[in-house]
Amino acid sequence: PAFQPPPFAPSADTKVSIAKIVVNCNWAQVLEGNIDSAHSSSLHSSDIRPGNVARSGMAGAGSVRPSTDKAPRIQVEDTAYGFRYAALRRPIRDAEHNEYVRMTVFVAPFTVLIPPNSHYNVANMDVPIDDTHTAFYFISWTEQPGKGMDTEQWRRRVRAQVGIDLDGGYHHLRTAANGYGQDRQAMKAGNFTGIAGIPNQDIAMWETMGPIADRSMERLGASDVAVAHFRRRMLEAVRQFSQGAPALGCAPSSVPAGSIRSFEGILPKTVAWQTLP
Repeated sequence: PAFQPPPFAPSADTKVSIAKIVVNCNWAQVLEGNIDSAHSSSLHSSDIRPGNVARSGMAGAGSVRPSTDKAPRIQVEDTAYGFRYAALRRPIRDAEHNEYVRMTVFVAPFTVLIPPNSHYNVANMDVPIDDTHTAFYFISWTEQPGKGMDTEQWRRRVRAQVGIDLDGGYHHLRTAANGYGQDRQAMKAGNFTGIAGIPNQDIAMWETMGPIADRSMERLGASDVAVAHFRRRMLEAVRQFSQGAPALGCAPSSVPAGSIRSFEGILPKTVAWQTLP
């Protein structure tokens, strides 16, 4: 049959930019990194800075978000297609009455809708190549006039340009062998990782866990609620499929059109994030 865009895809005339990177590890640990909202406050702290703003937005080569809170509270809600969850943080403005909410959506088996910012929406697709290699697609799109980026601007921003950051097969040139291009002088000057580009910071974490991470060595904490829920959700989906049920997200009407989106913004504490469409 002809290709049918998924219900969460942008419209055909939307400006869409895609970066592709081949990652040398299992797809599940890539996806677990993508659905972990808490890590951005530390790993990406030099690129995503707190600011007295109404919502997350671009700020030069990085971005700014309205919270200094590095310990979000995680709440999860199952859906017919996977699950969605919220990371709740104290906002800089009026923390007594408001919460800063970042809602991430997991669409089984390998799509993550990342909370947007004021300029564009973000999605990740973590497609298994084999057990120890993943095609990571980092996607931005916008329907807002004058905002968003074309493909080369996007790839330049996330440091995923072919011939500069990647070879012709989309394999990254920053590897464990060269320390992922880590700049120790930049670190001395205050840069947290010394690695340029948010995806490259993530890749250094994903790959150094090993081709297939040894989960028996983990020490999960409160910020890992969504990661643990992903594992339980997928294992239960396998059990149900083995008993004759449709694959997760493939039952009729399990992915309703036009109703799947991520969210980022400040909400009054009286408003439950679960009520968001």
